[in-house]
Amino acid sequence: MAKVILKKKIDASTTALHDVKSYARRIWLAGLGAYTKVGQEGSEYFQELIKAGQAVETKGKKAVAQKLEAANAEIDEAKSEVSTFKGKVEVQLDKVERAFDTRVASTLNRIGIPSKHDVETLSAKLDELTALLERVARKS
Repeated sequence: MAKVILKKKIDASTTALHDVKSYARRIWLAGLGAYTKVGQEGSEYFQELIKAGQAVETKGKKAVAQKLEAANAEIDEAKSEVSTFKGKVEVQLDKVERAFDTRVASTLNRIGIPSKHDVETLSAKLDELTALLERVARKS
């Protein structure tokens, strides 16, 4: 009876060992199959990734170009507005300057100080008189 029990234990051990070996072999074969499949389909998958990346890059470039164009349009519009505003400011400054000059000249005239025009007129008359005196002096 001890032989029968021992034989059953050995048979059970042998069967379990055979099952483990069989399972280990199947795992090994599954690993090899996965490696082979990745080798075959991996390059195709890689090419798909490249295509997807190119599509995203193209879309990104278009979006950046559109944003850049919009920003440049806004800058051009702002430049135009600044230029228009600058022209208006210059006109207003000219008006203020003329008004200031007129008031200063009026004030100086009231207190008896001659204007630049008055001095230039007087200088021209002096030049004429000097020339006339020189002619008279030469004749005498």
